[in-house]
Amino acid sequence: MELYKFSQKVKSAADEAMILCSEQFKIIEDIQEYNQLKMIKAFQSAGVCESHFAGSTGYGYDDRGRDVLDRVYAYAFDAEDALVRHNFVSGTHTLTVALFGILRPGDKMLSVTGMPYDTIRSAIGIEGNYPGSLKDFGIEYCQVDLCTDGTVDFEAVENTVDSTYKMVYIQRSRGYSFRPTLTVDDIEKICNIVRKKAPDTVIMLDNCYGEFVEKREPLSVGVDLMAGSMIKNPGGGISPTGGYIAGKKELVEMCAYRLTTPGTGKELGATLNTTREMFMGAYHAPHVTGEALKTAVFASALFEILGFEVTPSVNEKRGDIIQVVKLNTAENLINFCKGIQSGSAVDSIVSPEPSDMPGYESQVIMAAGAFTLGSSIELSADGPLREPYAAWMQGGLNFHGGKLGIMLAAEKMLGGE
Repeated sequence: MELYKFSQKVKSAADEAMILCSEQFKIIEDIQEYNQLKMIKAFQSAGVCESHFAGSTGYGYDDRGRDVLDRVYAYAFDAEDALVRHNFVSGTHTLTVALFGILRPGDKMLSVTGMPYDTIRSAIGIEGNYPGSLKDFGIEYCQVDLCTDGTVDFEAVENTVDSTYKMVYIQRSRGYSFRPTLTVDDIEKICNIVRKKAPDTVIMLDNCYGEFVEKREPLSVGVDLMAGSMIKNPGGGISPTGGYIAGKKELVEMCAYRLTTPGTGKELGATLNTTREMFMGAYHAPHVTGEALKTAVFASALFEILGFEVTPSVNEKRGDIIQVVKLNTAENLINFCKGIQSGSAVDSIVSPEPSDMPGYESQVIMAAGAFTLGSSIELSADGPLREPYAAWMQGGLNFHGGKLGIMLAAEKMLGGE
């Protein structure tokens, strides 16, 4: 029985794409297996027991599950310590807590990957002039622009970094830009430069979308502190909300003081009934990330065959789960997102439309039929309504569902050609 109908053009392109993906799939499955075994080792090293799944209430004193979950992620990320909490409301919130946890009035931070992602700019004070930003607290922001090809300008970084900067800030993923995502090798090169020029400067990484994509984690190559969202890679599609901060113990403690209060830090915070899902999310995260990577590689192959520009290309080394497809027209972008939405198990009857979004300058269209609202480890696609009308696609809890969504997006765009 044929469950979904596709034109011959889409079916033929999908068959060809699967052949092109085969070598990359082998590489992904090797990384997937390594990181899954490492996560199991993290559970065993932390001594995870069924009793740790019980949630706490009130102040959350002596919450054993919360503390053990921190140890699991610390092991998985090669960190001295981690702060994993359901009450981080987004990745941007988590990053903001980390920034305010480390930086003080009069400090300077330097972004070495150009302009940061849209939603963090208001927290820094680059845009919006909101009260309570880093700028409002007298913290100076500086940046090193990227090269014209979107890569890090390592020479400019070396010429700019010095000990006057309290923090060097790295954004691993591309945001709404076309620059290449940073691999761990790229991050290591930045860290080596910073360590040579300013040994005491804190190196902080926005690690969103990059967790478990490679065998090495950034904290093992010189990053001091990193943060991300639990409804992206590290939550495995199961964590209902939250974020993490991981890195050097003293820095994580400073961030914990910012999240709660100075002096209480990690000792407070009821987990309510989220702990079991957070542990399950951690367990599934490496495998689910691999499925999302396969989905991205397939999308790259399929749309390149159909004549669209894609980044990364099929065989390009990846530093995150994001796939960009340049669709050239607003109509194509809207139809692409409608096709992705129609392939979702949840809210497939919804038809996404462009709209204004907080933190974004242009109207944005978002497709995301998800079990967890806004979860971008589940198959989703979005993009601003501006040239070149590109779709930023990510996620896929399993490759079979991801492949279906990608094929439906192609079918909706091509109109049954």
